Amino acid sequence: MELLHYTFFQNALWGALLASILCGCIGTYIVTRRLVLISGGITHASFGGIGIGVLCGWSPILSAMVYAVLSAFGIQWLSHRTDVREDSAIALFWTFGMSIGIICCFLTPGFMPDMPSFLFGSILTISAPDLWLLAVLTIIVTAIFFFFLQPIISVAFDNTFARSQHLPVDLIEYGMMALIAMTIVATLRLVGIVLAISLLTIPQITANLFTYSYRKMILGSIAIGFADCLLGLLVSYQLNVPSGAAIIFMGIIVYLLARGTKMLIIRSHRE
Repeated sequence: MELLHYTFFQNALWGALLASILCGCIGTYIVTRRLVLISGGITHASFGGIGIGVLCGWSPILSAMVYAVLSAFGIQWLSHRTDVREDSAIALFWTFGMSIGIICCFLTPGFMPDMPSFLFGSILTISAPDLWLLAVLTIIVTAIFFFFLQPIISVAFDNTFARSQHLPVDLIEYGMMALIAMTIVATLRLVGIVLAISLLTIPQITANLFTYSYRKMILGSIAIGFADCLLGLLVSYQLNVPSGAAIIFMGIIVYLLARGTKMLIIRSHRE
């Protein structure tokens, strides 16, 4: 309990809570819309923005956010063309972003001490500006989902039907892609580029084991995501291992336990 008196641990708890709310909303859309592969491409493409920011002396997070949003728009536009497959469009932006990031980092004079935190995450080093970014983005996303949840659900499950209802499908899709990109970059400090997509999928598929309601899935993934973060922080503290990897590891453990529990419930009902 003495950890609660330290500012860095208080920041980690606030970051975990905000990220859980943010990823609960956006991650549910990703899972139901089956955009996991696209989100993985955006995650790795954002490394190009980090490299550009480091080389030019800009904020790596802000430059990564701009680059990630542009990459998301590029993937969305290119994958809808008849002459380009979706996985090919993802691979194009994925590899291009990574190559740009690596080249820029090597061209930057001196050593970049924050590189491991961008790649693997370190929630215990999250700063006040990172928290403000998470807070602002969480408020924006929560407001959008509160006021426009029904159109988002319609596009997520059947965009052809949504078009027949005269909904602005293209605007919603591009808007959600932008939010996905910004969410990914905002959580890089927590779990890093390597593991960011896990925070947007594992709590959601865990919640999906027990409910098919979109709203309940959002709420469940928020609670599960926050629990994963707390358990990961505990494991990280006890074993002295990177916090980002510990959070994702505990998320997978929670998923396996939840799946086992559901199988036992189903078996008991059959008997």
